[in-house]
Amino acid sequence: MHDSAWSRDLTVEVGGHGVVSHAGSAVLRLLADRTGLTGALSKAVARRGFTPVHDRGRVLVDAAVCIADGGRALSDLAALRDQAELYGPVASDATLWRALEEIGDTQRERIASARARIRRRVWTLIAARHGRIPPSRVADVDLGKTVVIRLDATIQVAHSDKQGAAGTFKGSYGHHPLTAWCDNTCESLAFRLRPGNAGSNTASDHIAVLDEAIAQIPDPYRRDLLVTCDGAGATLDLINHITALNAVHGRRVHYSVGFDLDARARAAISELRESDWEHVWDRDGEPRDLDGDHAAGVVELTGLLRTSHGGDELSNWPVDMRVFCRRERPSSGAQLCALEEADGWRYQLFATNTGRGQPDFLEARHRAHARVEDRIRCGKTTGLDHLPSTMMTINQAWCVAATIACDLLCWLRLLCLGPTLADAEPKTLRYRLLHTAARIVRGQRKRKIKIPETWPWADELAAAFHTAFALPAPT
Repeated sequence: MHDSAWSRDLTVEVGGHGVVSHAGSAVLRLLADRTGLTGALSKAVARRGFTPVHDRGRVLVDAAVCIADGGRALSDLAALRDQAELYGPVASDATLWRALEEIGDTQRERIASARARIRRRVWTLIAARHGRIPPSRVADVDLGKTVVIRLDATIQVAHSDKQGAAGTFKGSYGHHPLTAWCDNTCESLAFRLRPGNAGSNTASDHIAVLDEAIAQIPDPYRRDLLVTCDGAGATLDLINHITALNAVHGRRVHYSVGFDLDARARAAISELRESDWEHVWDRDGEPRDLDGDHAAGVVELTGLLRTSHGGDELSNWPVDMRVFCRRERPSSGAQLCALEEADGWRYQLFATNTGRGQPDFLEARHRAHARVEDRIRCGKTTGLDHLPSTMMTINQAWCVAATIACDLLCWLRLLCLGPTLADAEPKTLRYRLLHTAARIVRGQRKRKIKIPETWPWADELAAAFHTAFALPAPT
């Protein structure tokens, strides 16, 4: 028998006042203001001779806060607008629509430049709080000062006819954007909204997105970069472009990219001896077995490919490129080539220009590229899984706001939260902090947010507010 006594004396009416929902989202708005992002965006989208009622930088920040809070449509901005006791005047849906419609190619370039300038300040604040920018880790190994940029494409499914939507290579219908993420801080560095039929290995798109991502990295940290992508994006043009980046004095740009298991690679693998294979590491840095159901191994193929059948199979590729092969027992349902069917192993290749390092470390470093899927998944829960308009211009501007929302959540974790929530995903942050209800109390010409003492994460939210207030004001 279910105990329903708790609701016997319960009634409901609309008429409360002095109470705000989603009060924790105000921390994100504070972060945007205290880091200087709001002011920088205002200058970036300002139009000469036009003074709007609602500053367009504020409107864009409010849209990003709404998306970070879980908003999926322009009308969700009502969550901020209808709580004027906390947020003050907030733009209407129509004003938000106009603000997004005003963001064209030129405005997006200016916004990107503004975000790069603010990111430099934010990284300074992060380094001051943590002693350094969080390092990327692979198999329990700290990559030190290396900043890792991960490139990957994804599918945005469209359930209605939208400009640019088309059939994708996966058989779905929608868009096929290309993304770049910082593995150290989880920030969104670049996002290019492309038609659904855009190619997975379009070198020009990858080069453009990579250049945009590098431009977002503060200058002192561009000296040691690692770029990773899967086999779909690993083209000769991209590799040559990354190689050319190393011509800049004082800069080192490494790459670790997927490589095609083509005829030349299969011929080289067939010449390997069993003793050539070396251990790979698991996620804790421990070697995995070379035999058994969970066996895996790695070997360098560069020498065989360079001297295959008396010729250099890699003659068109940079001379410092190294090719490695990983093998493991295939999972059920895996699609295998004839070679893999014959010997019972699944082979995966990757290429790098890192001259030093054992195969086990380089393989673990490349395998960590899979983390980009987590970044994309979190991005899709923060506005990037849904485009609100049939117009490409509005949707591109929406994606700009969504990537800003992703950054605000990252900055919240890195600048305002303690260890218990430092790695929390967006859904967790919303449930525990952003969606918290609180009271607004007025007195002595001030407003005070009163967080319920019974809320399990009240102290964490209060600490986040205090930390955001304590950030030095932008100059």
